[in-house]
Amino acid sequence: MKAEEATGTAPFHLDLWFYFTLQNWVLDFGRPIAMLVFPLEWFPLNKPSVGDYFHMAYNIITPFLLLKLIERSPRTLPRSIIYISIITFIMGASIHLVGDSVNHRLLFSGYQHHLSVRENPIIKNLKPETLVRPPRMYIPFFLILFMYFSGCFTPTKAESSMPGAALLLVVPSGLYYWYLVTEGQIFILFIFTFFAMLALVLHQKRKRLFLDSNGLFLFYSFALTLLLVALWVAWLWSDPVLRKKYPGVIYVPEPWAFYTLHVSSQH
Repeated sequence: MKAEEATGTAPFHLDLWFYFTLQNWVLDFGRPIAMLVFPLEWFPLNKPSVGDYFHMAYNIITPFLLLKLIERSPRTLPRSIIYISIITFIMGASIHLVGDSVNHRLLFSGYQHHLSVRENPIIKNLKPETLVRPPRMYIPFFLILFMYFSGCFTPTKAESSMPGAALLLVVPSGLYYWYLVTEGQIFILFIFTFFAMLALVLHQKRKRLFLDSNGLFLFYSFALTLLLVALWVAWLWSDPVLRKKYPGVIYVPEPWAFYTLHVSSQH
């Protein structure tokens, strides 16, 4: 991005970032909570659950907000890649919806989330034995955010600042991405995206281009996410049960696995 292309710096999109953060917390993070709160009799297992309805709304609202965010980018982005990414994201989110719906029914049938798939008593009798969790296609989601981020630069140092409202949104935004990274088990994808953002910032800085308020909001949100993930891993580093479920070099426990192991099992 050249300096003359960055003259049309966009103001901070308070409305979009607020709606984006709100719907992430309510429809994604709040989905399993709603499934615990609402009585099972209201949503029998042969009908869509309250979590399914939350997921359906998420699959509609998130792509819409991403498209509105791209529309406000001061830089013209390749439309074909945007459309393909949105379509792929919706397809992956729909697969995820089915997987979560099945997982919800397994939980009421005795599935223990803090154990691996192979070690769950209810799964041991299923065939084939190589049963795995459904894939979660978050690559298009982070690709769209990174493409938007690539246009968030300004040649004016004075415009490289965040309003107070943006600073207030950084904490809930970063906390949600922590949940997305840990529960979705997408740490490698997230860390590659963050390093790509950092490399782009350093590259543009040599051209005397600086992040605008929207770019700073995304960058600080991701930086806070990385800090929270590091603290989360350090806190549960020596947990023997979670260590067994998440072997290997990349050890990032899921929050709901921690909940079923240390919270719900005590009641």
